[in-house]
Amino acid sequence: MTTMPELSHGRRMLVLAICCMSLLIVSLDNTVLNVALPALQREFDASTSGLQWTIDAYTLVLASLLMLAGSTADRIGRRRVFTTGLVVFTLGSALCSLAPDLSWLVVFRMVQAVGGSMLNPVAMSIITNTFTDPRERARAIGVWGAVVGISMAAGPLIGGVLVESVGWRAIFWINLPVGLAALLLTRRFVPESRAPKARRADPVGQVLVMILFGSLTYAIIEAPHASPQAIAPFAVLALAALLALLRYEPRRREPLIDLRFFRSAPFSGATVIAVSAFAALGGFLFLSTLYLQNVRGLSALDAGLWMLPMAVPTFLCAPLSGRLIGSRGPRLPLLIAGGAMTVSGLLFALFEAETSDPALFLGYVLFGVGFGFVNAPITNTAVSGMPTAQAGVASAVASTSRQLGQALGVAVVGAVLAAGVGSSSYAEAFVTAARPAWWILTVCGLAVLVVGALTSGRWARGTAERAARNLASAEAPRTTGATT
Repeated sequence: MTTMPELSHGRRMLVLAICCMSLLIVSLDNTVLNVALPALQREFDASTSGLQWTIDAYTLVLASLLMLAGSTADRIGRRRVFTTGLVVFTLGSALCSLAPDLSWLVVFRMVQAVGGSMLNPVAMSIITNTFTDPRERARAIGVWGAVVGISMAAGPLIGGVLVESVGWRAIFWINLPVGLAALLLTRRFVPESRAPKARRADPVGQVLVMILFGSLTYAIIEAPHASPQAIAPFAVLALAALLALLRYEPRRREPLIDLRFFRSAPFSGATVIAVSAFAALGGFLFLSTLYLQNVRGLSALDAGLWMLPMAVPTFLCAPLSGRLIGSRGPRLPLLIAGGAMTVSGLLFALFEAETSDPALFLGYVLFGVGFGFVNAPITNTAVSGMPTAQAGVASAVASTSRQLGQALGVAVVGAVLAAGVGSSSYAEAFVTAARPAWWILTVCGLAVLVVGALTSGRWARGTAERAARNLASAEAPRTTGATT
């Protein structure tokens, strides 16, 4: 079987629900873990960079393997890769709950990420091939985006309750029943599908991607704690890996990263927007969690409650964004998202919103609105218009951009915060030290606004149509040859 068989409406909804379960556990882990950071800091006597690695070890491995997982799923079967991912992710969650120290927790988070890399992009590929009508697909993606809002709303509360009552290890236990249920339902109800033409593996490209992401993030995270001489080799290595990718990948017949995708202005714009929006999210959650618990002295549960003004608008706005895309296209949701995120960042950067309860509440609400509107157009733009045979790779590029953005957001914001606090009292220096970080998040919101406006008009749609035709025509001869 090469393509997804035609399913009834009820069966399509069930497939969507199963795919959303995988997104829930992967997204929940980030929001739950953020609330647990102060508890980890106390138990393991962890530094700011140590806390950054508990998040970025996961997102980096995830970002490095997403495109490989997407292309592999297109080649050997999407359900097969998806079920494997559920097994590995669930096992990794169990190991995280048993970690004896911070180093082992980072290692087990990487195991989680290996499984997670096989979930979200493959699930999106399954959804893309299940919902073939553009409007129905846009609504399905809106539901998919709402699950991120659910994880943001439920994650801090669940994490706060578990950290306060049982301990931080319990936050990983919640993945076990959800992962097992999704595994059983997938084997029972999700049909197998794969691309008509299997794409060959690209081990050189995969290694270069891992070197690029890993060395860049290491250089950023460790910069405040190491000498320039110690950081410079990693920065040079990241640059060399990037240049090698740009030179090597276009020469391959079936590259890991098909640079022809980026001839589509909407696709390129979605990539930039994904990096910017999720960098803002990663930095926002990192700053907020440390401020609420370490500066205001709130408990994990109270900090989780303070996250609700951000999480609830995300949950409410995500499906609305999907409906708007289905009826009017991605432009309006992107403009709303960029505007709301920019104003939120300005409240903190200019007016120190965290020092005033009403301003803090408003800043959280605006960020939640912005993030709620931004997720659906990223995904929809990434997969719309692309040949369905490459749906896994296209959605994996978007997912990679999200994870890379989140990793960079945590790395940059954490590095700026650590440099600003220095040896001063953490509580006294936090607000001043965080101001440059809030400016960085404001710039991220502005990037969403400007790039969204530039890449969602008639000219941009024309580039997307040409890129899709070129990709389809390039694939057609090889597909025909493989079936004759």
